[in-house]
Amino acid sequence: MTEGFDGRKRETLRRFAAVGAAAPFVGTASADDGSEDTNETREAIRGYVPTTPGAHFSKLRDDLRLGTGEAQYHLRKLEEAGAVESVKDADYRRYFPAGRFDETDKRALGYLRRETPRGMILALLRDPDATGADLAGVLGVSRPTISAAAADLEDAGLLDRTDGYALTEPERLLTLVVRYADSFDADAVAFADDAASLVAYDP
Repeated sequence: MTEGFDGRKRETLRRFAAVGAAAPFVGTASADDGSEDTNETREAIRGYVPTTPGAHFSKLRDDLRLGTGEAQYHLRKLEEAGAVESVKDADYRRYFPAGRFDETDKRALGYLRRETPRGMILALLRDPDATGADLAGVLGVSRPTISAAAADLEDAGLLDRTDGYALTEPERLLTLVVRYADSFDADAVAFADDAASLVAYDP
């Protein structure tokens, strides 16, 4: 069992390490002890963060099959090296490639990584006239759940509830969804397949 897990972990790290090695805008990873495992883990994180920007610590740790202490150690080293940066988002710490996104992008990606807000954003991009009841029906959640998520999106500056529900930065959100659809869910991928030709904003 342990050998199988270690094999899957090594395969996962190598896959993301290949991405990291081909991502010059992320910075250069350094290994304190020069070991192959340290280099591979560090490079895997460097590959993962640009392809999954805004992922919180637990998701990054689990997706890369790392231990908690192992992930904390390498992320700290990469932050110290200026390769990645993190922001606190309520109970989460989210990670981004350093210098790649402005504060609005980071907030938007944080909400796109949450299931209900992401579903609302996708639904409103598809139908800007959708009501709270429409959104609740599409997402299969209660109206209070929609109202709570809408309040959070409004506080983040991504939604205007003055007259219904209106996204304040639809083009930015559209671009982020299309660009990183594979790191969200199947609905985002389906949306991106239809919307890719509409993208004009380039953060």
